[in-house]
Amino acid sequence: MHRFSTAAVLEEPITPPVQINYTKLLINGLFVDSASGKTFPTLDPRTGEVIAHVAEGEAEDINRAVSAARKAFDEGPWPKMSAYERARIMLRFADLVEKHMDEIAALETWDNGKPHEQALKAELPMFVRLFHYYAGWADKIHGLTVPADGPYHVQTLHEPIGVAGQIIPWNFPLLMFAWKVGPALACGNTIVLKTAEQTPLTGLYVAKLFHEAGLPPGVLNVVSGYGPTAGAALASHMDVDKLAFTGSTDTGKIVLELAARSNLKSVTLELGGKSPFIICEDADIDKAVEQAHFALFFNQGQCCCAGSRTYVHERVYDEFLEKAKARAIRRTVGDPFKKGIEQGPQIDSEQFEKVLRYIRSGIESNATLECGGERVGSKGFFIQPTVFSSVEDNMLIAQDEIFGPVQTILKFKDNDEVIKRANKTKYGLAAGVFTRSLDTANTVSRGLRAGTVWVNCYDVFDAAIPFGGYKMSGIGREKGIYSLNNYLQVKAVVTPLKNPAWL
Repeated sequence: MHRFSTAAVLEEPITPPVQINYTKLLINGLFVDSASGKTFPTLDPRTGEVIAHVAEGEAEDINRAVSAARKAFDEGPWPKMSAYERARIMLRFADLVEKHMDEIAALETWDNGKPHEQALKAELPMFVRLFHYYAGWADKIHGLTVPADGPYHVQTLHEPIGVAGQIIPWNFPLLMFAWKVGPALACGNTIVLKTAEQTPLTGLYVAKLFHEAGLPPGVLNVVSGYGPTAGAALASHMDVDKLAFTGSTDTGKIVLELAARSNLKSVTLELGGKSPFIICEDADIDKAVEQAHFALFFNQGQCCCAGSRTYVHERVYDEFLEKAKARAIRRTVGDPFKKGIEQGPQIDSEQFEKVLRYIRSGIESNATLECGGERVGSKGFFIQPTVFSSVEDNMLIAQDEIFGPVQTILKFKDNDEVIKRANKTKYGLAAGVFTRSLDTANTVSRGLRAGTVWVNCYDVFDAAIPFGGYKMSGIGREKGIYSLNNYLQVKAVVTPLKNPAWL
């Protein structure tokens, strides 16, 4: 057993180049205190120290936000505004985000711990792209005329669903904001958004920019708070017409139950995963190693679609393992504001301890710890990039969603076997296939029960590509044209025709 320290020495943390200006709830276009006056701390995961105290929304605050959203939908200008004007506001918002990109990226890294270069150069440009994409859809949502068996004019109308409750996670606060808010607004809905209690800061910042862009009051309300209080109140609210949730499968079950027990509101869920990354016998091993490394370790392993079960063909297993281990050892861990750092801290102490428990479980179940396995430094929530070999399908580290920088490498003999093993899970969010054979790529990708299959690549998140899961990985799709269906009702209107020239 070998354990390697992979981290850059943790020095005094860099002071983020941004001020905290927005910590209150945003309701009806105004920043307000919570009804109770309570606040909660949001922490710097690099140190565990308090960044700011944020207004803690609870049921009464959700009621206020829903009332504002309901009035803005029933009486206000947003759904009655032309789709073109809605698009113009969304585009102005995207322009403002581009103008303030440096501050927003710094705030995202400070609150979340992700590498600053990732936030600034990858996630913020994608955030802007997503709002351009959905602004483009706003005036292209239309129904059909339907031929009927008789003298009737039949048309279908695609109408906004109403007040949308949205609950987003902490691992990609900005991108999940865009995935939820973009299609809901393009379709003419109003929103109450609950941010994750770990990462409330960027949602408040960009929501303020949305109002600067001309968004009417009440259309987008942001409530910071905890799941069992604010989240439960939103999921069970009788005046919310639609609920969208991204998070763990266990919490998704609770959200779905609350929605069903209240007013049977429509629900979309984007939940957990334990995605297989399959390296076939004919794969380019060097490229496969790098892509498998990226698939697992990206965003500190805190990614629902992480390629967390690395299946490698037995004939290339040893070569892959040695190179994968070497790549993990080279991975730089440290202050995410420092240039060249690939991996920052886990989000908080709870996730930090959870990952370390899974590492201990892997060791106790006789998987081979090839490298890593320990914390980095004595401050903050940093964990060494960790690689296990000799992993079996029945081990917890091969079954549970670890949500951390732990790569598990398994061996397989042929395609039929690996398809069956890859599918033997409650999840079905994503998968990766690495091969030079088109026949193998087609056979394996069609055999895998997952919402996204990446072939010779991973984590390609274009705005137009739908994303969502099979089985217990969720209900519905985010992004692309399919996401619009989440926020629309279809109405059929039938009118008699008197002496029509044609049917």
